[in-house]
Amino acid sequence: MPPINVSAVSSAPAQTAADTRVVPLFEGEPLAEAELQALVDLGEARAGVGKVAVDHEDAPGGGRRRVLIAGLGKRHEVGAEAAREAAAAVAARARDLRAVSLSWDAPEGLDAPIVEGTLLRLYRFDRFKSKDEEADDDNDGLESLEIAGAGVDAVRVERGRVSATAQNAARDLQNTPANVATPSFLAARAEQIAAEHAALEVEVLDREAIATRGMGAFAAVAQGTYEEPRLIVLRYTGGSNGPHLGFVGKAVTFDTGGISLKPGAKLAEMKFDMSGGAAVLEAVNAIAALGLPVTITAVVPSTENMPSGRSVKPGDIVTAMNGKTIEVNNTDAEGRLILADALCYAREQGAERIVDLATLTGAIIVALGSTHAGLFSNDDDWFAAVDAAATSSGEIGWRLPLHKEYRKLVKGRYADLDNAPEGRKASSITAAEFLHAFVGEVPWVHIDIAGTAWDLDRPYISGKAAGFGTRLLIELAGQSAVGV
Repeated sequence: MPPINVSAVSSAPAQTAADTRVVPLFEGEPLAEAELQALVDLGEARAGVGKVAVDHEDAPGGGRRRVLIAGLGKRHEVGAEAAREAAAAVAARARDLRAVSLSWDAPEGLDAPIVEGTLLRLYRFDRFKSKDEEADDDNDGLESLEIAGAGVDAVRVERGRVSATAQNAARDLQNTPANVATPSFLAARAEQIAAEHAALEVEVLDREAIATRGMGAFAAVAQGTYEEPRLIVLRYTGGSNGPHLGFVGKAVTFDTGGISLKPGAKLAEMKFDMSGGAAVLEAVNAIAALGLPVTITAVVPSTENMPSGRSVKPGDIVTAMNGKTIEVNNTDAEGRLILADALCYAREQGAERIVDLATLTGAIIVALGSTHAGLFSNDDDWFAAVDAAATSSGEIGWRLPLHKEYRKLVKGRYADLDNAPEGRKASSITAAEFLHAFVGEVPWVHIDIAGTAWDLDRPYISGKAAGFGTRLLIELAGQSAVGV
């Protein structure tokens, strides 16, 4: 998808040179232009969020242009999420109409989400399609997006552009097939990101270095695959404002389940098991591009989980970086094993607040579907900050409990911990309690994105990969920079 030029202008929206302009419509509020109001009176234009009507008018420079009337609901009820949804509906209609340039008369405070909704909705992944297949009738063709009006904030518009671009980049990583998007591929992407920003540096540990650092849990998962694992670390030093943040993202580039082999149905979707790592990498890229004054250590453990003659076996016992021993009673519960060592490494690097994103448990889909991610935390204040960022970004979550009785369920019979307790009780919670054993007293939030990483049912997210968590982390970094 070619980049779309995004700009903010303070001139009167009706004076735009764009071939298509957008007029917002609020319930119970007449439009200033009589011709457009006539469409409202006829019922052709409606104020419901996502409703779009089309009219034409004389352009200032001569000729005719389109006017899209976009429903936004009741003004006092409109928030960022409604703006994203309305922008997505407009973007889809503009694409169908083969618009080249689009100009929004943006209501005050909604400029950034309008940018996000537009760019996210227009995303497509066609890297592996032939040229003939690429040139189809759905080609959007939009080249520019203008946000117009006296109340438009150019800084907010740019942040919306950077955030949406980062999320789409995470979607690209997710959608790339596992024979291409290997751990080495993700490491190369991290190196590319670091090369673009003076405030970023990268560290990549290979199989030998992972074992040398005592990451026995990570090494155990990786030992079955012939594809080289990588521990990817990005360090961002944008300033000393706020706590040192640790972002940890699970990146299993293909998950067969290992010896505890998964069933064949939908196995192709297991290329998405690196979604947490994709979100972390591209969020850090955006944070660096925005120059946010925070300090971040991002840790992305990446490997395949494959069955072979050298794979870890059910019943094996491994030792994590912090010295805790783990019974590997199900090799398909591998995410928590690689995250255990990654969380330890984030702590070792000085992270004072940690967030991890992981497609960790199918049970979270049973509990929350694809509406909310699962949130778990050992610290109420840090949870409140992460939850606020989730709400603001529209990447919402729901908190589930941690409790000492759940902690008992992950105690091992022959080792300190069991990675897959029998009985399947509270599976998402016990997975979080397992991770809890590796963060110590550091405030931490675990975000289980197994239900939201792909097939997310939002008007501005079409196709498989969602890039979920990217904008949440960017928002969290921005809030942390001002002491939230």
